[in-house]
Amino acid sequence: MSKLLVMIAGESGQGKSASLMNFRNPESVFYLGVEANKPLPFPDKFKKLKSGLNNPNDVFNLFNQLESMPEIETIVIDSITFLMDMFESKNVIGSSNGMKSWSDYQQYFKQIMQDIVAKSGKNWIFIAHNTAELQNDGTYKYYVPVKGALKNQGAEAYFSIIVYARRVKITELEALPYDENLLHITERDRLVGYKHVFQCDVTKEFANSRIRSPIGCFVYNQIFMDNDTQLLLDHLNKYYGFEDN
Repeated sequence: MSKLLVMIAGESGQGKSASLMNFRNPESVFYLGVEANKPLPFPDKFKKLKSGLNNPNDVFNLFNQLESMPEIETIVIDSITFLMDMFESKNVIGSSNGMKSWSDYQQYFKQIMQDIVAKSGKNWIFIAHNTAELQNDGTYKYYVPVKGALKNQGAEAYFSIIVYARRVKITELEALPYDENLLHITERDRLVGYKHVFQCDVTKEFANSRIRSPIGCFVYNQIFMDNDTQLLLDHLNKYYGFEDN
């Protein structure tokens, strides 16, 4: 069973990748960047593939190798959205057997989650891109877009911890009670007028989202926290009674 399994979802430019900046021990993190070798928005010391990922099926050998490396504590996939797009491009588009190809698409994701992640002793961080879909009642439905039969259950079905990376106005943040150990609003934030945060629980605007966490993990004044993955892991470790990472 994986130690911690987290999805960080959000739209483009909301601080998903930037949230990885404060890892306490970056040398213990393996970062799989799938987005065309797009550089991270900060200097880092993560372990990475030297030549990037060219074939989505290569992840199985890679993940098995990482599992045998005790110096690697956390594996980050940035992003699962682009990884699934890569699989579609390589194995579905142009296939002579569309039904089998879309079945393979679903099985590929299930194999990662059930055969690799579920049996792992590492922390797993999946970054994902969100879609906001306007509903007939004027509200928005938020979800991670996937295709084929996998769309019926959604990629989120495999996660019990999902936070949304958002850019939120300071006035909105300060209008709610907040835990000063998790949300740090600086004078610079007030000057800029907004802050990149994790939303850890639903609000009225995000009632039709897939944000989720175990019961009692985030209480009434912990709806928002800094977009800091290390801080999030520390909070989760405390909740579960694990040792700090």
